[in-house]
Amino acid sequence: MQKPTSQARAPTYSVVAPVYNEAEGLPEFYQRVRAVMESLGEPWELILVNDGSRDRSLEVMRQLHAEDPRVRVIDFARNFGHQIAVTAGMDYARGDAVIIIDSDLQDPPETIRDLVAKWREGYEVVYAVRNKRPGETWFKLFTAKLFYRIIYLITDVHIPLDTGDFRLMDRRVVNAVTNMREHNRFIRGMTSWVGFRQTGVYYDRDVRKYGSTNYPLRKMLKLAWDAVTGFSFFPLRLAIYVAFALFLLSVLAIPVVAILRLATGEQLFEGQATAISVVLLLGSAQFFFFFVLGQYVARIYDEVRGRPLYIVADTFGYEDEGEPQRHRVVMAEKSDREETPAQG
Repeated sequence: MQKPTSQARAPTYSVVAPVYNEAEGLPEFYQRVRAVMESLGEPWELILVNDGSRDRSLEVMRQLHAEDPRVRVIDFARNFGHQIAVTAGMDYARGDAVIIIDSDLQDPPETIRDLVAKWREGYEVVYAVRNKRPGETWFKLFTAKLFYRIIYLITDVHIPLDTGDFRLMDRRVVNAVTNMREHNRFIRGMTSWVGFRQTGVYYDRDVRKYGSTNYPLRKMLKLAWDAVTGFSFFPLRLAIYVAFALFLLSVLAIPVVAILRLATGEQLFEGQATAISVVLLLGSAQFFFFFVLGQYVARIYDEVRGRPLYIVADTFGYEDEGEPQRHRVVMAEKSDREETPAQG
């Protein structure tokens, strides 16, 4: 089979889509993205990042690339996570505008037209705001709304409510975000932090048609914690607030107990049970804040080690261009040399 050739010039749009076990829905995703992008009448590319899928996703992606050279594939050496996969796609993207969208079809590709229209008006970040979220449980809806509002209140940047990673970013914004190489990433927070002119468009999310969610409660909690620790020192400040509140409580309690004892002649709060309860309460508060402090220290350690964000096992569609040089990207070397017995 003849190897597909690259486009003659750099695309105007780069669509970045992380993929994890989405083999069943990838063909429809590609068809809908292609229909939207071709209607815009400008060069485009679709970058699919295989984040360690265990199904036939990589095989499907390679087939799509063979049929359409505008489809480019980045294959991770293992699963590195959704936010890292988005980062890799941004590292490899060449477009003047980069569109991030999930490949599970819950975010309709047709909304890309609205994002592009706002970009043409001069906005450099256009984020998609979820208007409706059909098919999701009340618990997921409640925790999602709670998450966005807590993040909005306690973080040092104003992250728009009810937004995910579905967004369009101008090349200047992409360059700024990709130069931020922290490991515990929260893309929507980083996008808000860099600034530039930003606006949102509303859309209705679709029900997931294929497979099951790749964001269970455990991953959602990790993402929330990365958002809090990456953009706020509120958990550390909370320790001071709790300590001050307990100090005031103790200062007020001492004279109250003394007055009541003198007035009634009875010894209040007798026995060891009360003392043990107080000690357990204070001890649990201390251990909680030790945990919070440890989480910040662990993130410092994670950055100090200097490991790459991801390792690429293979790419398809970049043969004529080589790997990106502006970022710390690791490409696992493949050797076809046969192993020879050691001499000695």
